[in-house]
Amino acid sequence: MKKYLMENLQQNSTEEQKIRIIGFLCNWCSYGGADTAGVCRFKQPTDLRIIRIPCTGRMDPMFAIKALINGADGVLVSGCHPNDCHYSVGNFYARRRMEALKRFLPFVGIDTQRFHYTWVSASEGQVWQQVVTEFTEKIHQLGPNPGFHINPDIQQPLSLAL
Repeated sequence: MKKYLMENLQQNSTEEQKIRIIGFLCNWCSYGGADTAGVCRFKQPTDLRIIRIPCTGRMDPMFAIKALINGADGVLVSGCHPNDCHYSVGNFYARRRMEALKRFLPFVGIDTQRFHYTWVSASEGQVWQQVVTEFTEKIHQLGPNPGFHINPDIQQPLSLAL
């Protein structure tokens, strides 16, 4: 996972400076919702790079922190609605971890607005389109992640520590 993130972020950093958003999507619901939005040809922003995970309950919050430290401008986590998890309680674990992560982000110097988690089911293509569009607009308003694009001296020690 880390290797994939690093390659993707390094490849994008050589391109023209543009917004990079990483999306961690539950395989069963949110990925299906994104697929439904695509099948229905709903217009969506193209700044989001999706990483499909088996369940948001299996997502380590460090994935989001590492993505933001290594150059992502925003991280979106999306899973099944509460009580719809295919693994019964995975989204409840995820909700608890993501809330803790959101409270932790200011301590590492990351704006909490750069992180968002939500619930989207496989049949909610329009909801997916709305979530992605709103989050992408918010990240565009915030601009590139300033803490780690401007000063590479900060990025390297943090990357080594993680």
